[in-house]
Amino acid sequence: MDNEIAARSLEALGNPTRLAVYRLLVRAGPDGLTFGQIQDALGGAASTLSHHVAALARAGLTEQQRRGRETVSRVNYAVMRDLLDYLTAECCEGVCVQETEDAA
Repeated sequence: MDNEIAARSLEALGNPTRLAVYRLLVRAGPDGLTFGQIQDALGGAASTLSHHVAALARAGLTEQQRRGRETVSRVNYAVMRDLLDYLTAECCEGVCVQETEDAA
């Protein structure tokens, strides 16, 4: 992951509503959630929420798939792992990452 992609991802997550949507999708797992399920969980106007869901997809953090008349959003776990790796790659010269792996 390069600086540009990381910055775009972090910018998308920098909004409280988008962060809430993303965390909800992380908890939902690989099956994801429909827009209606996201709206039921978080509330808010459909048009505003739609904007936030689309911003996460544009940043590559989520993927959307049509299922009949519904759209399912799910986390792009490869991008999430890449972003986490990018953020921790040089943490304490690798000490923090090693400590995390040792604890697991």
